[in-house]
Amino acid sequence: MGRIWRWFWRRLDLWLVLLLLLFLLQAEGPPPGALSTRLDRFTADLRFNFWSWEAEALAGKLAHWLVQPQRYMSEADRTAFVRDYAAQIEQIWSLQRQIETIYADPAVADPDVQAADLRQALEELRARMAWRQPVFEAIIEEQVSVALADEGLDILGQPFPPVGARFTPLPYALIVSPRERIETIYSQHLQHGLDAAQQTAIESRIDETFDVSSYVTAIGGLSAWPAMMLEHSYLPWVMEVAAHEWTHHYLYLHPLGWRYDRSQEARTINETTASIVGKEVGRAVVARYYPDLLPPEETATPQQPQEPPAFDFRREMHLTRVEVDRLLAEGRIEEAEAYMEARRLFFWENGYRLRKLNQAYFAFHGSYADEPGAAGEDPVGPAVQRLRAQSASLRAFLTRIDAITSLAELEAMLAEAP
Repeated sequence: MGRIWRWFWRRLDLWLVLLLLLFLLQAEGPPPGALSTRLDRFTADLRFNFWSWEAEALAGKLAHWLVQPQRYMSEADRTAFVRDYAAQIEQIWSLQRQIETIYADPAVADPDVQAADLRQALEELRARMAWRQPVFEAIIEEQVSVALADEGLDILGQPFPPVGARFTPLPYALIVSPRERIETIYSQHLQHGLDAAQQTAIESRIDETFDVSSYVTAIGGLSAWPAMMLEHSYLPWVMEVAAHEWTHHYLYLHPLGWRYDRSQEARTINETTASIVGKEVGRAVVARYYPDLLPPEETATPQQPQEPPAFDFRREMHLTRVEVDRLLAEGRIEEAEAYMEARRLFFWENGYRLRKLNQAYFAFHGSYADEPGAAGEDPVGPAVQRLRAQSASLRAFLTRIDAITSLAELEAMLAEAP
């Protein structure tokens, strides 16, 4: 009986979070003639079914919590388990690439026959990994939780909200921006598995129907609970994304998270904050458990002079955004759109296969403003970075920024610093 009560109290925080999220879903709907309402009708048959996904994911998490086999593994065994699982993900990718090559090769007369052994090997590997996935996820959750607790982001030794991760096929994100400025005015999550032709067709119909700029893109993670994460073998990236999505869960309980969809400034503050926390915590996890995988730390002043890269994507994207902002500010919408298409071709010629470069692209990617690039000269990202630099710890940074919802509030907070 004592064990049951201990289990209950450990999981009480999770049920409280889920109940709060359920209440937050209740909101007054927009008027029927609003653009968002019309776009909701347009995307009705394309939307990702979150309710079905949540039911399945939570059932799987609950079943695993009742057993928790990782609790009986040593720390060394847990680390070895994660490494082995990541290596198997890499094997899956290799098999998938080989199968795709066979089907794309015009010299192959019967790809079904030639790829049969590879497809069987892929199916068998997937079956062997299925029972191991919950253990893999649980170990990652616990390792990220330890790093968060080390930063003081815990209550009685456990982060709140709890860390949750689920590796799953991800939905696609639809972003809609006005043509005359760069701002997310509508976003929706669409069914996963959309190919390039389907993405382009959706964008074309929306743009022509509503005279807006739209963009459909794959994503690397999504802050449902548990967080939806792309299956990936590179552990530094996995840990960073898990911590990034936890930060969104944390912010959902504070004013900054509540305002995520209300303004572009709040969205950029939110995403930049999550990116900063994700990188710091993710790096701490790798340093503790997988030190041989720790990427070199970036420095502002390298020890040795370095040749600039042949093509600097971030610099070129930054320059592109600055010019687009200038053209749009002058009301030269068609010229800005022609310029973006020319720059897309320029990026393509330099090895960056951008399918679309438009206002909605910048509205989406410009929200992640912890590094130079699609944000251009938007002052929000640098201001968030300055606040982090002025904060003594990650905990201090989060507690200062979680109630900030605009650039004006952010600048006022910075002005108060000694």
